[in-house]
Amino acid sequence: MNEQKGALSGLRILDLTRVLAGPFCTMMLADMGAEVIKIEEPGKGDDSRHFAPFQNGESAYYMNLNRNKKGVTLNLKGKGRELFLSLAETADVVVENYRPGTMDKLGLGYETLKAINPRLVYAAISGFGNTGPYRLRAGYDIIGQAMGGLMSTTGWPDGEPTRTGTAIGDVLGGLSVAIGVLAALRHRDLTGEGQMVDVSLVDSVVASLEIITQIYLTEGRIPGRIGNRYESVYPYDSFRANDGSIVIGAGNDKLWHLVCSVIGRPDLAADERFDSNPKRVKRHAEVKPLVEAWTQLHSIDEIVEKMLAAGVPAAPINTIDRLVKDPHIAVAREMFVNVTHPKAGETKLTGSHIKMSATPSAIRTPSPELGQHNGEVYGEILGLSEKEILALRQEGVL
Repeated sequence: MNEQKGALSGLRILDLTRVLAGPFCTMMLADMGAEVIKIEEPGKGDDSRHFAPFQNGESAYYMNLNRNKKGVTLNLKGKGRELFLSLAETADVVVENYRPGTMDKLGLGYETLKAINPRLVYAAISGFGNTGPYRLRAGYDIIGQAMGGLMSTTGWPDGEPTRTGTAIGDVLGGLSVAIGVLAALRHRDLTGEGQMVDVSLVDSVVASLEIITQIYLTEGRIPGRIGNRYESVYPYDSFRANDGSIVIGAGNDKLWHLVCSVIGRPDLAADERFDSNPKRVKRHAEVKPLVEAWTQLHSIDEIVEKMLAAGVPAAPINTIDRLVKDPHIAVAREMFVNVTHPKAGETKLTGSHIKMSATPSAIRTPSPELGQHNGEVYGEILGLSEKEILALRQEGVL
């Protein structure tokens, strides 16, 4: 494990989140060195502890999203509420992903916490945010992708609206919360004042649509499903090889000329049907088979090598077995990291995608067992004795 301190070393974050969007946010902050104290329900814990896949009975889903965190248990009602308030006095950040209003009902909402710790940054992530007529609706990734418009533009013209292969709505929400927290901490450092960060899964998906919404807002055209091509340039699409598929990103006329040279059709570069990008976008259905007539005769690696050698952006559509063995991604960029877990044993987790030269992000500790750090957190931070901690556990508070 890497013992070097991260960029966020010295920050204390109370993590009340569960499953994916919130834990993804706090995972990034923990990877960057923050002390993240994950607070879970006694006897049960985060739902994702019970999500497949498993290694030696331990959820790899949970292990990946909760590395580098300290784990405690706490019932937020009764005596547990007072313990949380005491922890919040010492914290820099609280992150929660309950339905809006839940924390207020517990007497632990932002205004309550702000009164005891004005410097606190309070981050809330939910399906629809803390304002608006939909605020109390349940929010899941598939809801965010559907309501945010992403599914309507994902897939093939003759197919059904399609959810992306990963829970991208949750991931976008987690990224957005992390950015908001860091911005709020910057403001806090300048002014001494904390604030609330309110992020919605749906808003996060909407923000990611970039050109899709602008097409409608400027042209009045409703974008539909167009497969793997892009609305603005062509050829910018997937193409079949003889052993799989590749993508080519020819984003301008110069690159189109290079593609034509590689595929042995220099005549196409001068063809008045295809000699400008707008024409190729309009005639994409004609361009694709012309390129594919060549790509289907070659392997993935042959095509990518020839395109890259000519200066054309191209890449394999990696299946996951290829991805985890890729010498650049897996080795040079360290995107898959060996970790030793006390129960799961030797396992691989996805590494941090944020590379920093002086304070590198790293996986320093495995995910915690349920309540693993109760003694350390409640003893060292709140000064409770072992006897007091034991009594609280017996009462169901911890």
